[in-house]
Amino acid sequence: MTAVERAVATPPAQVAEAGGLSSKGLSAGSLGLVGSVAIGVSTIAPAYTLSGALGPTASAVGEQLPAIFLVGFLPMLLVALGYRHLNRAMPDAGTTFTWGSRAFGPWIGWMGGWGLLASTILVLSNLAGIAVDFLYLLLAQLTGNDSLADLTRNVPVNIATCLAFMAVACWIAYRGMEATKVVQYVLVVFQVVVLLWFAIAAYAHVAAGTAFEGLQIRPEWFNPLEVDSFSAFAAGVSLSVFVYWGWDVVLTMNEETKGTRTTPGKAATTTIFVIVALYLAVALAVLSFSGTGAAGLGLGAEGIGENVFAGLAGPVMGPAAMLMSLAVLSSSAASLQSTIISPARTMLAMGHYGALSPKYTRITPRYRSPGYATVAAAVIASVFYAVMRVVSEDVLWDTITALGMMVCFYYGITALACVWYFRKEAFRSAGTFLGKILAPGVGGLLLLVFFVQTSVDSMDPAFGSGSEIGGVGLVFVLGVGVLALGVVVMLVERARRPAFFRGVTLPRADSTEPTVDAL
Repeated sequence: MTAVERAVATPPAQVAEAGGLSSKGLSAGSLGLVGSVAIGVSTIAPAYTLSGALGPTASAVGEQLPAIFLVGFLPMLLVALGYRHLNRAMPDAGTTFTWGSRAFGPWIGWMGGWGLLASTILVLSNLAGIAVDFLYLLLAQLTGNDSLADLTRNVPVNIATCLAFMAVACWIAYRGMEATKVVQYVLVVFQVVVLLWFAIAAYAHVAAGTAFEGLQIRPEWFNPLEVDSFSAFAAGVSLSVFVYWGWDVVLTMNEETKGTRTTPGKAATTTIFVIVALYLAVALAVLSFSGTGAAGLGLGAEGIGENVFAGLAGPVMGPAAMLMSLAVLSSSAASLQSTIISPARTMLAMGHYGALSPKYTRITPRYRSPGYATVAAAVIASVFYAVMRVVSEDVLWDTITALGMMVCFYYGITALACVWYFRKEAFRSAGTFLGKILAPGVGGLLLLVFFVQTSVDSMDPAFGSGSEIGGVGLVFVLGVGVLALGVVVMLVERARRPAFFRGVTLPRADSTEPTVDAL
């Protein structure tokens, strides 16, 4: 029997009998720092994210758009530091699930894992839908036949195309990290090049005096104190959830990364810094070119704010504008493929430690990837999209709005797990206190406060599409409903797999206890 076969065949109760963590048979050493960062950037999907986020954010905070990007960046960085220390101490593909279970016990760990799974499933369905929209928009631009863009509103065509995108993404992810990183290199480089092209072209228009507004960059744009209200600061935290979310995928690949204990943490912080630099470059370019007015090409104008690149790519890039449509399409397609990584490896870990069916521990012999879990994630996301698309497009968008609640929930749990796991060594040094206690503690509390605030706000139907059930906003019903469903599934699994919930297969521990692993 090979080492991989032994790792897959070993019962969960045995692999963790010494209180440690263990290998799950994945393809070790498949990724380096560059490959990890490429997949991290891909999952965040900057072209897709900026296209929809720039307008609404500018309408809320005006010329302080760059400042609010920096405000949103801070809690993500603080939480990422917690992830980095946890990964160094306990490198495991289960991340939130594993670390939450080790720090707080099986119940909180299981729900943290559920929050990650639910979030990624929601995002997968949305990314597939966006890919469909931009595919038909691109075809309309290439052929000059505007009616092709309307095909995305044809529900059977939309669902069929979406399922095709999902199937291709699943196939690439199934083939393991080698196939994944090659695809990501191409798609990530392309979208970053087009975004920088757009930014440089916008700056050139400003310098030449041909920009719509032609504003010069001013220091107050970077001053968050210039933001008019506290609600705008809250919008900054909210924005961080949507525009920076996805960097943690690099941690779920830790068992497949060279330098298992160190490289994923470096990749996470590097990814966030790369993204904030890219966001600032594009935000400043758009703000300088367009301004925030409600007329013409201003960010507040109708048809611009809803999809910034669709409205500004032509005036800024000229004949090359269709490259931006292709960039957004490739961004959503690349993120669709890379986002599958997180739920697949989380389900693998949950199965490995006895919190889910052992079926999820199946590793493909050829590619050494979590084949069963990868297919399961794609199937669940596909079914969810198809059902929601038939019910209502508004329902689908409300589920994405509810995503923020779940992301804050599991990010917050993970950050506070860092604080609790390292609590006994908090005062060994100033660096330990700042990096392992204060930074993740502040970041985690911020996100959990936002989780509570969003839950309260979303009870109002006006928070989302306006849909309601019994007078309660659909965003609240969906967000709380998905978490409540997690509790139900957890109780079912508790009856079927009591060993995990008794702390046998993944016992609680802290940083002062030795960790035995087989990585």
